[in-house]
This record gives sequence, structure tokens and C-alpha cells, in this order.
Amino acid sequence: MMSIIILLLLAIIVLFGVRNIRMQFITRPVFAFFKKVLPPLSTTEKEAMEAGDVWWEGELFRGKPNWNTLHSYGKPALTADEQAFIDNQVMTALTMIDDFDIVHNRKDLPPELWSYFKKEGFFALIIPKKFGGREFSAYANSTIVSIIASRSVSAAVTVMVPNSLGPGELLTHYGTTAQKERWLPDLAKGKELPCFALTGPEAGSDAGAIPDIGVVCRQEFEGEEVLGLSLTWNKRYITLAPVATVLGLAFQMRDPDGLLGDIKNIGITCALIPTDHPGVEIGRRHNPMMMAFMNGTTSGKDVFIPLDWIIGGPQYAGKGWRMLVECLSAGRGISLPALATASGHVTTKTTTAYSYVRQQFGMSIGLFEGVQEALARIIGNTYQLEAARRLTTTGIDLKVKPSVVTAIAKYHMTELGRDVLEDAMDIQSGKGIQLGSKNYLGHAFMANPISITVEGANILTRSLMIFGQGATRCHPYVLAEMEAAAMENETDALDRFDSLLMGHIGYACRNALTAFATAITASRFIKAPVSGATQQYYSDMTRMSAALAIMTDLSMLIMGGDLKRKEMMSARMGDVLSQLYLGSATLKHFEDNGRQQDDLPIVHYVMQQRLHFAAKALEEASRNFPNLIVRGLLKVLIFPLGNHFNLPSDNLTTQVVKGMLRPGPARDRLTFLCPDFEGDKGGIAEVEQAFLAKYASKEIYKKLKQAQRNGHLKSKQPMPVLFEKALEKGIINDSEYAQLQDADAKRLAAINVDDFDKL
Repeated sequence: MMSIIILLLLAIIVLFGVRNIRMQFITRPVFAFFKKVLPPLSTTEKEAMEAGDVWWEGELFRGKPNWNTLHSYGKPALTADEQAFIDNQVMTALTMIDDFDIVHNRKDLPPELWSYFKKEGFFALIIPKKFGGREFSAYANSTIVSIIASRSVSAAVTVMVPNSLGPGELLTHYGTTAQKERWLPDLAKGKELPCFALTGPEAGSDAGAIPDIGVVCRQEFEGEEVLGLSLTWNKRYITLAPVATVLGLAFQMRDPDGLLGDIKNIGITCALIPTDHPGVEIGRRHNPMMMAFMNGTTSGKDVFIPLDWIIGGPQYAGKGWRMLVECLSAGRGISLPALATASGHVTTKTTTAYSYVRQQFGMSIGLFEGVQEALARIIGNTYQLEAARRLTTTGIDLKVKPSVVTAIAKYHMTELGRDVLEDAMDIQSGKGIQLGSKNYLGHAFMANPISITVEGANILTRSLMIFGQGATRCHPYVLAEMEAAAMENETDALDRFDSLLMGHIGYACRNALTAFATAITASRFIKAPVSGATQQYYSDMTRMSAALAIMTDLSMLIMGGDLKRKEMMSARMGDVLSQLYLGSATLKHFEDNGRQQDDLPIVHYVMQQRLHFAAKALEEASRNFPNLIVRGLLKVLIFPLGNHFNLPSDNLTTQVVKGMLRPGPARDRLTFLCPDFEGDKGGIAEVEQAFLAKYASKEIYKKLKQAQRNGHLKSKQPMPVLFEKALEKGIINDSEYAQLQDADAKRLAAINVDDFDKL
């Protein structure tokens, strides 16, 4: 028996160690198989694949994350200028916002707010200082949008769009010197208002299928014949289009007469056009979920522009798709996640307060376990949103363009935003559904589907983008193997592929061994960068990373090009990567905040959720794997002892809620994007003041409860009567009586809703 084993080992050594033998029996057959199963990539897919950078998600995808790398990214922080802008201009803007009036009466921002935004550079957050802009960081941009969104989605979107994908960003990155000098100073001053037209009736999530055409031709322009483009377009869903003065336009560029060269179909191109240019049509509005931000259509037929209106000049003709993907990957990680994070801060602040002051059956509704279950989800999801916001903007501020990370952020953060709003509406119920100036949830709840659908519909982001792009971009070998397979010289291709294949085999074996070993040892022997309460989470995340890596390799090996069409399978594996990213953000946020012990119950809650959802996605993916043998192998490698990653316990859920039903630093850290200010018109200050007043009176309320238990006071009587009887019987004194009256008046104001003579 030993002789047979030795012979087998020698055969394996010879087979893999002797190059000529390996090339004949392993590399050539595998190379032929690889080329056969290689997923075909369209031009736009290839450009999207190559655009952007691989960042922290690359570590998570490869089975052995370097957690010290995560902690080395640094803690996001505002500069003195950024903090001063928030303390002054942003807080001043909040006092000018009456969101009920904006949405239901004006259906637009008030003129004074438009003027203030323009004058104070709210539309110039990303424009360089040398052109008169603010040149703020992605973290500051996100923070500003979030704070404004805490009071008005319509105002936040108005600020958000010029600082996201659009002329300002495209010009900054790609514009010619003349274009920058012509447009950026006026954009910074608010003299020009931009929009960017990408989507249309036939091009939504598949923005690469733009049907709008620009044909190269010669026409007269400003008194002389010039080479330019005859443009025809029909766009919709374009934010700020009805009021824009300058239009960024994406279109397919054609050169049928060969005026520029031999290429007839040049490809997607971006141009900048003044909206008062002859033939440009703007002004018609959409009605996006009743929100008041400007959103509408733009069109044009046979509109002639000179070639130098192409963003970046004629040399950037046909490069628009890559430009858009790179800029969109950054903007996608700032704008919509900022709105979602604002929803978390608002719902946490108001729903914890409301749960404390709202009473049913003689006690605060926050003491009911059913309410606590939903309230814990709000708190946990808000912590997760803030953590992900910080990590994602950190990556963008490091000047990387992490396209996979920002796709994760856009999808999962907008979904978490939806979750917190639904839970908050469930708890606040009648308070949440009756629109009026006192309602701080209704408009955000109505607007949430906008975030879900724009900048790539969430369904397709999850099922196509996250894993589909991540599996190739983040894998240490696959993209290089694809490039080797595409080489024209087959000898050079085989040599390159042979080197990559040996590394790939070793990589796969390591991940398979890690996945199995960590599964049977419960990750006990995996090193973590920290000790204490969160140490185990790092080890478990490494286990999940190794499991994802081996499943990715087997999926690509067995399914090949078909994996692109196995969207449910791709979505599940994308979910694993996403949960690992969100978990990473949570752990880093805890470290960046100085390991605050009063945050620890929330961190436990969030991390147990992340690991549960990651393990569930792995389990479902392996259970649905199309190959029976591989399905069994995956079960042995990943969950040989079963899946024991459970959701947080009832006891932990209660701990999370109790920590937030009182004022304190932990609650302040989780709600700082929803600031208090004098003159708040939206009802948030009202419920917060009631919460603080009632909490300050908690010892007096305890006296009343004890008196009721002792029979000195009757139960179930109106509060004013209860207070008077307690005063008459000497249970409370005059000062305490006045304090209770004040707290109860604030409580009643907070739980009441608006009513109207007529609608």
C-alpha cells in the first residue's frame, strides 16, 4: 500500500514538476477547455471590466484578507474648511427648508434657497479651488448631502446631482483646458446649472445601449463651415434638466462618410451643450414620487455642434463609456448611499424618541418586545449604513475608483435605507402616514424607490454587476488568464497560461484547505488583528472569504460562460462578497471610533447578521449548484458540520434597544447626521424635545408608578388628573408637578399629527 502511495506521489510530482510533461497533459488541455468556456465579453462589458480599480474587495475575494491593510486606510475626517461649511452654510440652509411647503405647495425649492445654494457653492463641492470650487472630499460631500437629506430629500437631490455624475465631474477629470476655463468657474458660482442626460426610453440599466446618435458632418457654425456632429436624442429621468443651463449628453457617435478616419462606429461619446443652443429641448417635468426636485426630459433633432464640444475634445470621441463608468463608480458610492444613511440617522433619532414617549397599555411602546425587534433592526442597520458610508468614501478619497465596492454600496445601502424606513413606519404608524409639517418620515419613505431604481436598478446591480464584475476583476488569476487566452501568438499564450495555471492551482488548493480547516475548527486558529470582543468576527470573516474563493473557482470552472446567465447563482455569491464588505466596514468603524464599549452590543448585533447572511448565501448557492458532485464537495468543504451562523439572540436585541432609549454619546454618534437646530420646521425637534423632557422626568414617573402599585393612586387615568392627584397626596412636589406638565405637553405635541380644513 505504501509503495502505491509513493508511486502516486512521484507521478504527481513528475506530472506537475516536469514542464514538458505538464504542458502536454495539463496545460494544453486546460487551455483549450478554458478558451471554450471563456465567457464572451461585449465591448461595453470589457470597458466596464477594465474601468475603475480593485481595492479592499480584492482582499475579500481572494480567501485571505489582510486585515491590517483595512485598518491602514485611516479614519475619515473633515478638514477645518469642510467643518466650517457644515457648521455655517449647511446649518443656515436647514433653517430655510420647509419640506412640506416645498413638496406640496411650491413643488420646487423656494427662490431664496436656490439663490443660497448657488451663492455659497453648494453646487461646487467637487470643483477644484483654482476654478472657484470648494474641492471638498468625498466624505465631506457625503456628509453634506446626508445632513440636508435629514430635512428634505428634494433639497438633497438638488445639491447631490451637480456633485455626482455630470459636467462638473467629467470636466474636472477629462475636460480640455479651454473647456475647464469656460465652464468650471461659472458652474462653481452657480451662474451655470448642469444636468447630465444618459438614460432614455430604451436605455436604463443597460446604459451601453444608448440609441441616441451623433453623426459626423460639416455644417455652418458661427459664420463658417466646421466639422462637427448632427445630434438626435430623446432622454428621460434627467435630474435638473427642466432648469439646466448646460447639458451633458451621452450618445453613439457615427462617422459614415469617414470624415475622421476608417472607423464608422466610433462609440459612446459625451458632449457639453448650452441648453439655449438652437434645437435643444428642455423644460418638461416628470413627477418622481411627488418629490419636488427638478427631473424631466430633454430631446433634440439634427442639432449641430462643433467637435470641440466633445468633453475632452475630439481625442475623447468614443471614450465616453469608460469615462461614464469611472465617474459613475465614484458618484455611486457617495450620493445615493448618503441619502440612505440620512434615512438611518433620522429614523434612529426619531423612532427611539417616539418609542420612549408614545405609550400604549400604560407603558412606553419601546418596552414591547415586538417593537424592540424592529427598533433593533433600525439601530443595527443605521450603524451599518454609517460604517459603510465612511469606508466607501475613504476609498474614493484615496483616489481609487472602486467600481465593485461602489456597486455594493449603492445596492445594499439603498436596500438598508428602505428597511429602516419600513420599520420606522411600522413603529410610528399613524405618525408616519399622515403627511404634514410634523411628518419627518413620509417624504423619505415615498422617495426611497427612486434610490432603488436609479444609477442602475438594484435587481440588476445585485444579479449582474457585483459578482459578475468582481469575480473577474478581483480574482488574482482569471483576468490574466483571459488576457493570455486572447493572445495571438499561441506559443507565448501557452507559456503565459502555464505560469498562471500553476499559481491558480496552488491558490485554489490553499482556499479549499482553509475553508475546510476553519469550518471544522470554528475558525479558532485564524489570526486576527485585534483581541477581545470582536476578535472572532475577523476569523469568521476569513473563513467566509476562503469559502467564497473556492466556490468562485468551481463555479467558473464548471459553468464557464453560462455563469453570466445564472443570475440567481451570481447574485448569491455577490451577496457573500457584499456581506464581507459590510462586515469589514463595521469592524473598522468600531476601531476608528475608539472601540466604544457602549457601541459593542450594536457591533455584535450587526456582525452576527452579516455572518448569518453570508453563510446563508453560501449555503443556498452550494445547494443550487448545477453539478451534483461539486454540490457535495462544496458542502464538505464549507459546512462539513452544518451552518451554525445564527441571527442575533433576543437578549442581544433587547440590549441594543435599551442602550438607545436614553440620551447619551452612543445615541449621539448614531444620529449626528440629523442635527438639532433652532427653527426646525419638520417635527424632528418636537419629538426629540419630548424625549429629553420625559427622560429627565423618569424618576418622577417611577414615583407615580410605585404609588399606583401601592394603591395610593388609581391606574388608567388621564395624565393631567394623575399629576394633580399625586400633588394633592404629597407624592410629588410643586416643582415635580410643573416638570411633569411640561414633559406631557411636549409628549402630546410630539405624538399628534397634522390636520387640515381641506385638501
